[in-house]
Amino acid sequence: MADEETQSTLAKVAGLVVAGGVAWLATKAVDTAWKAASGHKPPKPEDDADDIKIGEVVAAAAITTAVVTFARIFATRGTKKFMQRVDRNRRLPS
Repeated sequence: MADEETQSTLAKVAGLVVAGGVAWLATKAVDTAWKAASGHKPPKPEDDADDIKIGEVVAAAAITTAVVTFARIFATRGTKKFMQRVDRNRRLPS
């Protein structure tokens, strides 16, 4: 029982680390694509509000959220499948 709990905890930690890294990479990819398309970085909360159009803020938030969410979902699923494979291989008799 303790071994299963350890594996479950390890899978959760690995999933969190991978999902966090993928979310960061996805955000950087959106920032780069936005800059290539518009000539400037997407708006951030700390930017001066006088220079930002509301439509641009909404578009940047929607695009970033969608890309990060999809990336995290696929990373979490992939990590889960990987951990299941590792666990299955550990249980095979040698």
